[in-house]
Amino acid sequence: MIDALYLIIAATIILILVIISRTFFKNYFKWHGKRIVTCPATQQAAAVQVDSKHAAITVVTDVQDIRLNKCSNWPERENCDQACLTQIEAAPENCLARSILEDWFSTHACYYCGKAFEQIHWHDHKPALLSPEKKLVEWEEIAIEALPTLLETHMAVCWNCLIIENFRKQHPELITKVPKN
Repeated sequence: MIDALYLIIAATIILILVIISRTFFKNYFKWHGKRIVTCPATQQAAAVQVDSKHAAITVVTDVQDIRLNKCSNWPERENCDQACLTQIEAAPENCLARSILEDWFSTHACYYCGKAFEQIHWHDHKPALLSPEKKLVEWEEIAIEALPTLLETHMAVCWNCLIIENFRKQHPELITKVPKN
């Protein structure tokens, strides 16, 4: 009888832990990632990050509390009231930098090869941008808060063409032009 009671208690504890961990991770990933908002104080784009760990922990305790842990306007405006959080709470997915880029690339084709962008592999084959001056711009060179402006002025470049164009610029002596028939 006591063994059955311990089994029921253990099963209940495991079930509670599973529910809590599912809720935690679901909310952690909901709030995780770099976002672009319009700063109410400057009326300019700002790159922010929600404290996703804090948000996930507080939702488990039944009182969701969203706050920033990074902002491109900090440290100058670090003590702001974080009014930009209303933009994030209203549309958490829409202000994610990754979502903004995926939407933009889905409506563009590669400048060089003309292929449409399908699924983007952000972990390895990242596309790039081409500036109006025809300079290739990779993600490591971009400040997230500059994205809205760049997406208005730059063109899309697929990963394959990025590699080819970088090779062409680094080793022009190895490129042979094939005459067109």
